[in-house]
Amino acid sequence: LERQIHHLINYAQGIMHIGQRDIAWLRVGKGAVDKGFKLSHLGKILHAKFHQDFGAIFDKVQVKVYTEVKAVDEILAKARENYRKRDARIEGMTDETTDTFYSCTLCQSFAPNHVCVISPERTGLCGAYNWMDCKASFEINPTGPNQPVQKGEMIDTKLGQWKGVNDFVFKASRQKIDHYNFYSLVYDPMTTCGCCECIAAVLPMCNGVMTVNRDFPGMTPCGMKFTTLAGSVGGGAVTPGFVGHSKYNITQRKWLIGDGGIKRLVWMPKILKEEIGERFKKRAEEMGVPNLLDMIADETIGVTEEEILPFLTEKNHPALSMDPILG
Repeated sequence: LERQIHHLINYAQGIMHIGQRDIAWLRVGKGAVDKGFKLSHLGKILHAKFHQDFGAIFDKVQVKVYTEVKAVDEILAKARENYRKRDARIEGMTDETTDTFYSCTLCQSFAPNHVCVISPERTGLCGAYNWMDCKASFEINPTGPNQPVQKGEMIDTKLGQWKGVNDFVFKASRQKIDHYNFYSLVYDPMTTCGCCECIAAVLPMCNGVMTVNRDFPGMTPCGMKFTTLAGSVGGGAVTPGFVGHSKYNITQRKWLIGDGGIKRLVWMPKILKEEIGERFKKRAEEMGVPNLLDMIADETIGVTEEEILPFLTEKNHPALSMDPILG
């Protein structure tokens, strides 16, 4: 139900909701304000639409809008603990343990050709949906945006491509996208929309990749801030060299594994390193590079490839000795 907030609020004229969990952006147009829009109307919209669309699964709905910082911080701490518990539910699942993935087309109002397909090891790029969430969503609303997708025949094990997924994406994208790969950003990556938590990009000089989260407002080594990246690659097209993903996905075993996985990660914002640090260290240890997090540059080291390359060389980052990421 939480993810439904996105499209329910977007029904309102002059209101735009982007993102999810604790990093949503809400834009209110001047025209809406001139016509009397207030924060309380957010609650009224959600109250009415939840009853209208999901009245079969509950009897009462209460919506509270918090505006005081202290109260917001208290609620935020509880919410983040719930996010952690949700993510942990799929920890033991792999893409090989199920024949069924799930689609999400909620963001097609912004990116008409974008089709997110969610697997156990490729959570939704908005961060709000994992495989379990989609399964529950389909059971609640069988005609909704989360539909079961049969994987079908495996086409590429390394890059993560299946015939059944391709067939579904072709239809759901209005025949605009005929295939994409789950585990690569170099070779025909999954489509991206503006709601993504993070965007990864190739850094050719460093023979690796960087990722930046929506919370980080600064410049990145690919030459663009998050907002510019989202505007450039978030329209629902397959954009080789760039891909949107969730924060949690970084520490899942299949993240960009077709390109080398987390061993390719050479830069990410300090705030993101701190947020995913514990899970990242466990994943890096599995990969045989327990101190990998300390080898990854952030904005305190530099925000250009030229600035971070000496640091990576000094730390002997594994990406520098891997096969060329391009070519």
